[in-house]
Amino acid sequence: MKLNILGITTTLAILGLGMPVKAANTDDLVRLLKTNACQECDLSGANFRGMHLLGADLRNANLKGTDLEEANLEGADLTGADLEGARLSRAFASNATFRVANLTNADLSNTYLVSADLTGANLVGTNLNEANLLGINAR
Repeated sequence: MKLNILGITTTLAILGLGMPVKAANTDDLVRLLKTNACQECDLSGANFRGMHLLGADLRNANLKGTDLEEANLEGADLTGADLEGARLSRAFASNATFRVANLTNADLSNTYLVSADLTGANLVGTNLNEANLLGINAR
């Protein structure tokens, strides 16, 4: 088992996914990396900075306090995800779905959100400075 954990830790480090400071579940991190899908996962506090998560299925995932700065989330499904306090500054999230997501106090400054779906999302305290919001759906 020690070798398996060492291998996972090494893989995460190589991929730029530092071991999370908070409660992210290692099994969930590995599942996301292997399948590009992790519905209802606990990925809170994880470091996804600069990662390519194109089309990732993260519906209802716990992403509180995650670092998604400069990540590529094009076409990702974050419906119902909890992104409270997450950092998405300079992320590329065109055509991403944030339906009913919790973006309370999230940093989306300079984020490319062209044609993103923010319908029903909680945007209280969200930093949208310099974000590209062309064609978003935010009913």
